[in-house]
Amino acid sequence: MTHTRRRTATRRRTAALLAATAATALLGALPPVTAAAAPRTAAAPRTAASPDALRPYTGQRLHWQRCDAHQSAAFRCATVKVPLDYADPGGRTIDLAISRLAAGDPKERRGVLLLNPGGPGGSGLDLPVAPELDLPRDVRQRYDLIGFDPRGVGRSTPLGCGLTEDEQNDERPYRDATFAKDVRWARTVADKCRAAAGGLLPHLTTRNVARDMDVVRAVLGEKKISYLGYSYGTYLGSVYTQLFPRRADRFVLDSAADPALIWRGTFQEMARGAEAAFTRWCAWTARRDATYHLGATPAAVRQSFWDLVSRADRAPVDSGGRLLTGDGIRSELRPAFVHVRVAAEKAAELTKAARGEAPPAPSGRAAPTPDPDPSASAGTAPADNEAASAWAFICADTRTSWPRDPERYRRDAIRDKARYPLYGDIASTIKPCAFWEQGSEPGTTVDNGVAALILQNEWDSQTPLPGARNLHRVLSGSRMVTVAGGEGHGVYGLGGSCADRTATAYLTTGRLPAGDLTCRTPAGK
Repeated sequence: MTHTRRRTATRRRTAALLAATAATALLGALPPVTAAAAPRTAAAPRTAASPDALRPYTGQRLHWQRCDAHQSAAFRCATVKVPLDYADPGGRTIDLAISRLAAGDPKERRGVLLLNPGGPGGSGLDLPVAPELDLPRDVRQRYDLIGFDPRGVGRSTPLGCGLTEDEQNDERPYRDATFAKDVRWARTVADKCRAAAGGLLPHLTTRNVARDMDVVRAVLGEKKISYLGYSYGTYLGSVYTQLFPRRADRFVLDSAADPALIWRGTFQEMARGAEAAFTRWCAWTARRDATYHLGATPAAVRQSFWDLVSRADRAPVDSGGRLLTGDGIRSELRPAFVHVRVAAEKAAELTKAARGEAPPAPSGRAAPTPDPDPSASAGTAPADNEAASAWAFICADTRTSWPRDPERYRRDAIRDKARYPLYGDIASTIKPCAFWEQGSEPGTTVDNGVAALILQNEWDSQTPLPGARNLHRVLSGSRMVTVAGGEGHGVYGLGGSCADRTATAYLTTGRLPAGDLTCRTPAGK
């Protein structure tokens, strides 16, 4: 993929959220198998490197250069060396690509603001100049905006597993007839990544990205860093506050992931959030039956949707040149249901097409939450980098949340399809993590009093509201702004939200609200 296409993909992700988790938006086989696949070996506890051992990294000098001929000359990039394994800082090193857009007013400069778009697997190198990230002038005046590709992603020693396009597709609904094939898919992804980069995989963890961020802090000559992270970036930010509480300055965590659910529970919580959004959408659409003709009651709208899914399973529906099965319609509309008007328009179009009326013409309009493009970064990353790196983090971050027995996934998929028909089976069915080697250390328990500001739309099925409340609870020094009626994934700097003023005040003055806030935005906007 060319650099121009990479920048287009990055901007599309930024517009939607800057990026939902790659595997949540990736969602993210052999005959029936049992748990006999490659056993995980127990990893020894890791010992943090001493400051002296890290001095070759924290004291390095950066060589800044123009990031891209098509971008502003003021936008500069550099490469930071970091240890692959922080318990062995004298061992193998990897590259970390970072970028900087200097503060607009040196006299008002506060420090650096690190940016993360979400993921895992999302490139953040271009975020300081991404046009969709409309940070206020006061913030840009006070901070050097720092973008970076996390380890294994984009230009940062990128991971590639040689995955085919089909192997990168993880929207795999549970069906008894295809489950063995899906198990083979999950095992194949894990095996290919182990064969391609087995020495790298155990160290692609959120804890190590947080450590990388602290090396960047030191290299930039800062005592503390400020941070703006979206989606998965809220988990990364909270892990940083846990590991380096005294080095966290002003942290804004936007569209928050529940740290207690990382990672399998994250997908399952998405299924629950999608079902709640679907229920709300049915009621909203029923009140507008004269416009959408999908039913005059919530029950009738719900039945219309499932009739559409059943019809598409029998004969795929033409959606602007793409043929969608019933499962395809579920996957296509699931992230859209939080945007009630967009989802109603799309459902009405598909219903007409299923009846033999003219299918919707290709509009070129981006979906409200499009899947991230598994793109190469700057023409150097493998084509499967985003998908491969997403699985690496998701599978290595925790040791215990991923069952080893495929039959457990089968049972859970059947159970959750009944609980959450829209997405439950896709969320709970087999994943490559069932066959992945465990990470280099346990996951992180977040529980600290570092100050932070959490922003959350009420209607966000990627990172639902209960998860943000849980993050707020374990970050006891945080304040939370809930956007009542807010739709979609991503709040600050993404089109104008009632929460923007509070976030800007915090970043520019350091003052958190005295208490939690709720602001309102019109539903169905």
